[in-house]
Amino acid sequence: MDGMTAVRPKKHLGQHFLTDAGVARRTAEAIPDTATRLLEIGPGTGALTRHLLELPGKELKLAEIDEESVSYLLQHGIVAPDSLIRGDFLKMDLQGIYEQPFWVVGNFPYNISSQILFRAYENAGLVQGLVGMFQKEVAQRIASGPGSKTYGILSVLLQSLFRVEYLFTVNEGAFFPAPKVKSGVIRLSPDPDLVYPSDKSVFTQVVKTAFNQRRKTLRNALKPLLDPGVMLPEELASKRAEQLGVEEFHWLASVIRSREPRCAPDLPSEA
Repeated sequence: MDGMTAVRPKKHLGQHFLTDAGVARRTAEAIPDTATRLLEIGPGTGALTRHLLELPGKELKLAEIDEESVSYLLQHGIVAPDSLIRGDFLKMDLQGIYEQPFWVVGNFPYNISSQILFRAYENAGLVQGLVGMFQKEVAQRIASGPGSKTYGILSVLLQSLFRVEYLFTVNEGAFFPAPKVKSGVIRLSPDPDLVYPSDKSVFTQVVKTAFNQRRKTLRNALKPLLDPGVMLPEELASKRAEQLGVEEFHWLASVIRSREPRCAPDLPSEA
């Protein structure tokens, strides 16, 4: 309660401070033992931070844009000054945070949660993995598979680089002020079995173009990316973006990158 009264939740920062110790502990425990370097985004009053500090063998740094929260964390001795990075995570030089790859963790503000995920995708390798709390709808979208209405750009991009798991749902009462929607905790983990995009920029462009016109078949949606004379095989051309898995998007990106048609991969049959 002390933290809630000392630090005013700011609407423009999307702050909903986590107050449920059980949820905080469960979130911290979702971080694997192999994750030795952590960056918490938006620690706020330190509800999650306290449990992260209890994890053995971890180095923790914190990114906080709210000076009131920074003051609270320092005045109450929750974290050491040299572990705090003041500023906006979305604008930070991630290369300068640790000399080696690290995991991102946090109760993320709803208003920048998708941008945080795009940064994780853009910096995959440096960002080894992520455990985060999102609006439930966003968390479910990231973990959803082909054929789902929620399956979209972030689903494909993140699943191309990480193993995505929806871990648990968090009720509105776990926060102050209480949001109007439930939250969900997800984990993005490195997966050695994944085949990464050979050209990440082309892969990203293909996925975004396909889903930005998701009502169109791929024959029409991807037309701007195809050279004249290059035709997609009918079994792909007649599909829509949400019907394709990550591997099919890999194949589409390779065709567009090489600028020549090839045999399409075997597509899963529709249910």
